[in-house]
Amino acid sequence: MQNENRSQLEFIVLMAALMSIVALSIDAVLPALPTIGAHIGSLGDTENQKLITTIFLGLGIGQLAFGPLSDSFGRKPMVYVGFFVFIIASYICITTKSFEMMLLGRTLQGVGLSSPRTMSIAIVRDSYSGDHMAKILSVVVMTFILVPVIAPMLGQFLMLHFGWKSIFTFNLAFGLMIMFWFWKRQKETLKPKYKKTFRPAIFKNGTIEFFRIKPAVIYTLFSGLITGSFMVYLSTAQQIFQVQYDLGEYFPYIFASLAVTIGLATYLNSALVMRFGMRNLVNIALLSFIGISLTYVILFGFSGNPSIEVLIGFFMLQFASVAFLFGNLRALAMGPMGHIAGIGSALNGFISTVMAVPIANYIGGFVKESVTPLFIGFLVCGIVSLVLFYSISAKAKTILKNI
Repeated sequence: MQNENRSQLEFIVLMAALMSIVALSIDAVLPALPTIGAHIGSLGDTENQKLITTIFLGLGIGQLAFGPLSDSFGRKPMVYVGFFVFIIASYICITTKSFEMMLLGRTLQGVGLSSPRTMSIAIVRDSYSGDHMAKILSVVVMTFILVPVIAPMLGQFLMLHFGWKSIFTFNLAFGLMIMFWFWKRQKETLKPKYKKTFRPAIFKNGTIEFFRIKPAVIYTLFSGLITGSFMVYLSTAQQIFQVQYDLGEYFPYIFASLAVTIGLATYLNSALVMRFGMRNLVNIALLSFIGISLTYVILFGFSGNPSIEVLIGFFMLQFASVAFLFGNLRALAMGPMGHIAGIGSALNGFISTVMAVPIANYIGGFVKESVTPLFIGFLVCGIVSLVLFYSISAKAKTILKNI
């Protein structure tokens, strides 16, 4: 029994490590955005935001391919292919002096990293089922959420002592260690009886079926709006705290405190969801998301930025709401897609991410001298999401009655 427990612990840590390469590649770069921008000839802070949003674009595109392909060729080969793409992309990022090539490199990094991110979930699904699977996934995601707590501090340390290129080098070295561990210790989990013969029609038929399932489409669009609004924060956080508030040296610690808030709220959601149900928690979280945004806009929309303490308080409340939305929306979207889980999951991730990137780029372009545009973006995305959420109920009152 002790050996089994130790084996399961190793499995959980390995799956979290696969996902952590993604978080590290996004968040460790944040403190270095101005330095990287100056090196590659970026036009300013709003252009630097694209170094974050493009990696998300790649994540969305990549999972659309790797998810279905893994059902035919296995999980492990797809992880290796994805990491090979990540190696090439990292080389581009380290060697280029062109803004456009850096964006290409970041997009390709996202494409490559979409494989370990997607495959880690698929491997858990292959290995466990039911409540046990949910429990394992919760622990994996909780471990994954801890990475943004340390990533900006790590990125700042590497930049100050070894230059910004060392951030990409470290991510690459860290990824290679994880790949070696994965190769030595993780068996292929796709059972032969579940392997699908690869045919291009798999994509076509699965896509047609996906768009016939109205709740899946609505929850996917809902996810895209919330992900997009949160991505605005990720891409503008350095600009807000280092430029608007002149808190450069404290930025990693502020970012870490907000990441802890998301982690705690995610844990609270896992404890409450069985008692209150996903739809009810989504309804409450979405109304809170809108209410917090509206309150900020009313109080500070015309008076400049509030104190840093007040801003962090609003961010903590807002991101607690976001934490309740993320996991539940994915589960609600996947609920009616059991018969097309592979392509359904890929389409859900692809559409929501590809939606999020232009939302983040557009709203982020207004976050120059004030944080207010960010909260206006939260508010608009929240209201549209509320309309979508209530559109798949016979009556909005039915949802409210169940709270």
